[in-house]
Amino acid sequence: MTDSIAAANVKERFDFQFWLLCASSFIFFSSFNMIIPELPNYLTQLGGAEYKGLIISLFTLTAGLSRPFSGKLADTVGRIPVMLVGAIVCFIIGFAYPMVTTIFGFFVLRLLHGFSTGFKPTGTSAYVADIVPVNRRGEAMGILGVFGSVGSGVGFAISSYVVQHFSLNVLFYASSFVSIFSVIILLGMKETLPDKQKFQWHQLYIHRHEILEPKVMAPSIVLLLCSFSYGVVLTIVPDFSVHMGMSNKGIFLASFIGASILVRVVAGRLSDKYGRTRILRYSTLFLAVAMVLVGSSQNIFTFLLYGALLGAAIGTNTPTLFAWTVDLSDPLKRGRAVATMYIALEIGIGLGSLISGFIFGNVMERIPLTFYLGAVLAILSFVYLEFVYLRNQPKIN
Repeated sequence: MTDSIAAANVKERFDFQFWLLCASSFIFFSSFNMIIPELPNYLTQLGGAEYKGLIISLFTLTAGLSRPFSGKLADTVGRIPVMLVGAIVCFIIGFAYPMVTTIFGFFVLRLLHGFSTGFKPTGTSAYVADIVPVNRRGEAMGILGVFGSVGSGVGFAISSYVVQHFSLNVLFYASSFVSIFSVIILLGMKETLPDKQKFQWHQLYIHRHEILEPKVMAPSIVLLLCSFSYGVVLTIVPDFSVHMGMSNKGIFLASFIGASILVRVVAGRLSDKYGRTRILRYSTLFLAVAMVLVGSSQNIFTFLLYGALLGAAIGTNTPTLFAWTVDLSDPLKRGRAVATMYIALEIGIGLGSLISGFIFGNVMERIPLTFYLGAVLAILSFVYLEFVYLRNQPKIN
C-alpha cells in the first residue's frame, strides 16, 4: 500500500482527479457556509439569542467526535465513501431546517449537521495527499484551500441576499440543492486507496490508540490554538457587522475569505520551498496582530480592511499546517493523521465560538475582548512552535 501511494506521489503535475476534487470542495463549502451568516438571527427569532455561541460549537462538537470514525474508514473503506457520507448529510439536513420550530430542535440539527464536515474534508485531504507530488504538497493544499475558500466566500456573500429577496427557508433549500452537485462529482471519481475493504459494522469500533495519530501532534497543537480565532470570527462577526451599520452580514466574511484566497497558493509554495515551521513562525504572529486590529475597528472601512488582513493570516497558516501534517504522517495511517488534525481544528473553532459567545453575551462593548483573546492564543501557538517544538528538534546542517 505504501509503495502504491508513493508511486502516485511521484507525478510532476496535478491530474484531472485533483481538479474534480477541488470542484467538489468548492460546492461543498459553498453549501454549508451559505446558511451561517443568517443562523444567529434565525436563533434569535426562535427565542434563543443568548445561545448564539452554541451555533458553531455544537456543529464542531459532532464534527470532532466523528473524525476518528472518518479517519479509520478513510484508511479501510476508502476516501470516496467517506466524502460521500459528508456530502449526503449536508444535503439532507438543509431540508430539515425549515421544519424546526424550537430551540432544542435547532440545536439537534446543528449536531447532526456537524457530521458533514466530520467526514467530507477528512476524505478530501487524504485523497489529495495520495495523488499530488510530494514536493508540491503545500501548493496542492493551497489550491484546494482556494476552492474551499471561494466556495465559502460565495456562500457567505449570497446568504443575506437570498434571505432579503426570498426567504430564510429558500436559503436552506438552496443549501441542500447546491450540495447534491458535490455528490454527483464524487460519484465519477476514482478511489485512491489500494486494497480497500468492504464496509463492516465492526469498523465503527474505535480503539483508544485509533483516536489520535501521535506523529502529527505538533501541527495539531498549533492548529488548535490558531483556529480559536476562526471560531470567534464565525460567532461574533454577524453581530459586529450589524453594529458597524452593515445590512449584509456576509460582506466581512467575503472580504476575509477573499484575502485568504489570494495568499493560499503562494503560502503553500513558500512552505514547500522554505519549510513549514519557518512560514508558521511569521504567520502565527501575523494572525495575532490581525485579531487585535479587527477587534479595534471603529468604522466599516477599517473593519473590512483588517478583516482582509486576518483572512491573509489564516490563509497562510492553513495550507502550511495541512501540508506539514501530511509530511509527518504514515501513508498507512494517513486518514487517521488527517482526522487528528481536523479534531484539533474542531476543538479550536468550537472553543472559540463557545467562549466568545459567552464573553459577548449580546453586549456590543465586549466584542473587542473576544478578538483580543484570539490574539493571545495565536501568540501561544508561536511560543509553542518556537520554544517547545523547534528547540527539541535535532540540529541539521
